[in-house]
Parts: sequence; C-alpha cells; structure tokens
Amino acid sequence: MSLRIRIQEDMKTALRAKDSQRLSAVRLLLAAVRQKEIDERVELDDAGVVAVIEKMLKQRRDSISQYEAANRQDLADVERFEVGVLLAYMPQALSEAEIEQEVAAMIAVSGAKGMADMGKVMAGLKPRLAGRADMGRVSSLVKAALSRS
Repeated sequence: MSLRIRIQEDMKTALRAKDSQRLSAVRLLLAAVRQKEIDERVELDDAGVVAVIEKMLKQRRDSISQYEAANRQDLADVERFEVGVLLAYMPQALSEAEIEQEVAAMIAVSGAKGMADMGKVMAGLKPRLAGRADMGRVSSLVKAALSRS
C-alpha cells in the first residue's frame, strides 16, 4: 500500500473514531501533499510524500522551540502531538553505525578525496538516506570523514 493511501485510510479511521486531534493532523498532512502536487503538477510517490513529511517535521520542531521560549506550553503540546502523528509515516530510521557505513561506502564509490568532493558524496547519499536519517547529521559525518582523508 502506498504511503498516500495509508494516510488517507488513517484519516478515515480518525474520522470514524471521532479523534479530532489526530484527524486535524492527518488532514494537515494531506493538504500539504496535495499542495505540493498542485504546485509541481505531478503526483507524488512515496519519496515525495516523505519529503513533505520531513519539511513538516522541521516546521513543527521549530515551532515547539519558539512556543517553549514564549512559555506557551499548550501550543507546544499540540505541535508535539502532530510530530508524533507525522513520525508514524516516516520510514524506519537508520542507526548511527548504519549511517556511518553508508557514508564510508559512498566516499569509496565516488572516489572522494577531500572537502572539495563533499557535494558529490552528499548528492549520492541524499536519495539513499532520505527520510531515514537527519541529513544535517549525515553532512557533519561526511565532513568529518573527508577532513580525515
């Protein structure tokens, strides 16, 4: 079952269960997916939906930190709930060791010798790790590995 269909089924389930908080979060996700499809005039595959979810997760995490700084715990709790709903649709995250193995393999495959080759390594890693690893963390691991080279 595709990710989009799974999200639509979860929306129907939340609607039947009268779970308004979950329903709201799932509807926000579907609206973001539809908006991306309309903007780009394409139908998103699972990777595209994961990219939308990643963007929404980043937005929610930024909002949580802003709300906590402003002592608005009620709003931060709503955002945390939405993060939990969104994380349920993300693929299984890779462990630190698995990410390091992927980085080492891509450096070997691409023949990267130094920091000048970082873009080439990241371009190879992004499609392989999208949605399964924090790309900021991957970037720092690539920098560390290339600086040792």
